Amino acid sequence: MDSAKIAPSVTLELDAEATLHYEILSQRQLIWRKFRRHRVAYFCWIFLCVFYVLAIFAEFFAPYGPFTRDTGFLYAPPTPIHFIDADGAFHPRPFVHKITSELDLNTFQRAYVEDTSEKYFIQFFSRGERYKLLGFIDTDIHLFGVHEDAVIFVAGTDGLGRDLFSRMLLGARTSLFVGLLGLAVGFVLGLIFGGISGYYGGGADMLIQRMIEFLQSLPTLPLWMALAALVPPDWTPIQVYFGISLVLATVGWTGLARVVRGKLISLREEDYVLAAKLAGLRESAIITRHLLPGFLSYLIVHLTLAIPSMILGETALSFLGLGIQPPAVSLGTLLQDSQNVQTVTINPWLLYPGAVVVLIVIAFNFLGDGLRDAADPYKHV
Repeated sequence: MDSAKIAPSVTLELDAEATLHYEILSQRQLIWRKFRRHRVAYFCWIFLCVFYVLAIFAEFFAPYGPFTRDTGFLYAPPTPIHFIDADGAFHPRPFVHKITSELDLNTFQRAYVEDTSEKYFIQFFSRGERYKLLGFIDTDIHLFGVHEDAVIFVAGTDGLGRDLFSRMLLGARTSLFVGLLGLAVGFVLGLIFGGISGYYGGGADMLIQRMIEFLQSLPTLPLWMALAALVPPDWTPIQVYFGISLVLATVGWTGLARVVRGKLISLREEDYVLAAKLAGLRESAIITRHLLPGFLSYLIVHLTLAIPSMILGETALSFLGLGIQPPAVSLGTLLQDSQNVQTVTINPWLLYPGAVVVLIVIAFNFLGDGLRDAADPYKHV
């Protein structure tokens, strides 16, 4: 027999040391793994975490206090930061030049000119105005600052000579945190009333739905105005807005409650719900452990979109003079200076707080999309 025609025998040998590794992940770990693969949402999550850190420790990152005035720099533009001096020499440390104000006799506008003969290096962890970090740590250390003979206004100043960058950090903290408790209350109320209405039905469903229809018929803006007039006069501006947002949260849960009701009506007849009943689980446990996780992706998206809605609501109401009032600082009160079109055309940096609001809202929207895809059980890992 021709040996060339004989097919060689192939032996498959399995290495005794080779083993198959299986990784068992919890639902939380699966969501986190899928979320990290959503690059845009993951970047927005990091951006929001950094921004919240800046807001929490705003006094440390701000070079000046929110009410510190410098009458020699009214409507001053952002201070240029340099690495190369007038002679063309490079410096590894950033520096600013001394700025002097001159009055233009033709336009009667202040012009700010750099004196390139004097330069002041930016000092990190410098000493400045005293403040209480987190409300109880007394210190005067700021992230950066300059010599007392110079100034540094990263985002310019307003009409009273106050540093806009420092005020934006303090205002962002107010806008980001003042409505979170009200949002949490509204979210919990929506889950509770929507769960009761969708799971039990009958008379409870009828009563809750009629209550929802009544609450949704109330006009929001007149309600804000009425509540603003009824608050005690000795309340601080933050307490006023906090109280109003908390009251409105109790009537703002209606949209979520209706969605939860519709989802539970479609899920309560599933086989796994019947199996849970036969296993002796309480009805509250069935709702929280089996029914609500069935549409967890929607709940996450609703929560992430409700936060920017609260921020936009505070900004709009403060801009109109119905929310937080000066001297309290928020992104909405900072935008009140931009109501004058002529001022904005001459001093466009007054719109920086509006840009901050836009970035925060966009970041929350992308974060909600990423969390929705990560929590969707039909998405591949």
